[in-house]
Amino acid sequence: MALRDVLLSVAQTPHRLRRRALVTWTPAQELNEVRDRSGARMARRLEWYDLVGLGVGGMLGAGVFVTTGRVARDTAGPAVFASYVVAGVSALLSSFCYAEFAVRVPVAGGAFSYLRVTFGEFVGFFGGANILMEYVLSNAAVARSFTDYLASTCGVTEPNAWRVEVEAIAKGYNALDFPAVALILLLTACLCYSTKESSTLNMVLTAFHLLFFAFIIVAGFWNGSARNMVTPGGLAPYGVRGVLDGAAVVYFSYIGYDSASTMAEEIRDPARALPVGIAGSVLIVSALYCLMSVALCVMLPYTEITESAPFSSAFRDKAGWRWASNVVGAGASIGIVASLLVAMLGQARYLCVIARARLVPAWLAKVHPSTGTPMNGSARHQSRSSLSCR
Repeated sequence: MALRDVLLSVAQTPHRLRRRALVTWTPAQELNEVRDRSGARMARRLEWYDLVGLGVGGMLGAGVFVTTGRVARDTAGPAVFASYVVAGVSALLSSFCYAEFAVRVPVAGGAFSYLRVTFGEFVGFFGGANILMEYVLSNAAVARSFTDYLASTCGVTEPNAWRVEVEAIAKGYNALDFPAVALILLLTACLCYSTKESSTLNMVLTAFHLLFFAFIIVAGFWNGSARNMVTPGGLAPYGVRGVLDGAAVVYFSYIGYDSASTMAEEIRDPARALPVGIAGSVLIVSALYCLMSVALCVMLPYTEITESAPFSSAFRDKAGWRWASNVVGAGASIGIVASLLVAMLGQARYLCVIARARLVPAWLAKVHPSTGTPMNGSARHQSRSSLSCR
């Protein structure tokens, strides 16, 4: 009897997989039946300004310090600010798509939930797997870069000075980064404590980071000259193609604007707060990136900009401010902490919703009653009605 049941189950496996792969969920089911698998519901404590802060904090990482110098020197010239404008418009249009989906399906799954509702479980599975890999690997890389910037702030020039090398592990993979691990554990503790308090911490870090950006912009214009923007080839020596190629590179600096959409379940007024928070953060960051790139290009001719640490080198070589490299390191460290905090916040929400879909262990979807809101009777009744009508 048992063997027959096993053989019958094996024979039915292709049909079950096909049915599971093609099944789609309605927004009503995502908001009720699927969400109720978490037990307690996420408390709605966030406002539109929390989303703006999370979006800005998620985007203002180290990307602008990495890409601006290389694009200005080799790809777009002084017109690198135009590359940021093109990339910003592209990110803004994408953010409108996220805002529309988030208002229609205000759950914590972000792109994963949108894929499940639109294309079904199969596409959602691959989307969810890619999203989780992206968050895990990028967060690890960002945490390791925090150690580099923090070391440079303290005047340590050797990148692996604060890492422990283990001989038993292959060369190149044997540098254990304990400061990065400590940062991850500290931020995890903050995120587990409360979403609202985590948003407040992000606000504080982002405020300091904005002051740091303001310092670079003001100091850059103060020590620069508009003559450095004029070249024999004009404002765009590499032409329109160079500006567009540069936009493709600097778009990396905008990664993170989608993190705000993962907070849709925790917003008091999603229909109003989500569009303002997602699009508003992209506009703010675009303005800052354009001003940063112009400040760099007025300080030095684009041919003299270095690819590595362009802002530190510009202050040291042009203004003679060697101490400014330490300020850049400190500001970048704060930005990395804020962007890592937002990324880990989004990663936890994605993991929760993917677990609701039972693509990973279901216990990962549970919301602790102390940080959530228990379901009321009407919500339970609505969930059962949704299940019976499916």
